[in-house]
Amino acid sequence: MTVGEFNKCVDLYSDGIYRFALKLLKSAELAQDNVQDSFERLWVRHSDVDFGKAKSYLFTTSYNASIDTIRKEKRKTESATLINNETSGTIANFDVKQIIDKAVDLLPEVQKTVLMLRDYEGYSYDEIGEITGLSESQVKVYIYRARLF
Repeated sequence: MTVGEFNKCVDLYSDGIYRFALKLLKSAELAQDNVQDSFERLWVRHSDVDFGKAKSYLFTTSYNASIDTIRKEKRKTESATLINNETSGTIANFDVKQIIDKAVDLLPEVQKTVLMLRDYEGYSYDEIGEITGLSESQVKVYIYRARLF
């Protein structure tokens, strides 16, 4: 990959990677760091990565870095709860986007990731399998279960 192709990758994929990392990490600062780390890793391996495979490489790198960050954050806040004790509110107080975001946040990490890659980013099942290291049938099962939830 040449310097020009690397710069083109930054222009084409940085926003998508940021949105993907932001959904996983729920922190703008962590998502920005994730994007920087992903492109840094691409630059270190720019001679090994083909320009046509750069998008997949970047999303795979971002996914793996996000999982590492989530694990580190969980260690920092061992007593963090996943579900708020908001039992007094009604669904009428929320809009649909808030309800969907809250439901997606409650999903296990693998289901959340494959659902976001499919529905938010528009990847095919094969591409999701390459990014996450899962088989195509596993990806389909996780997406089905996430949507069922």
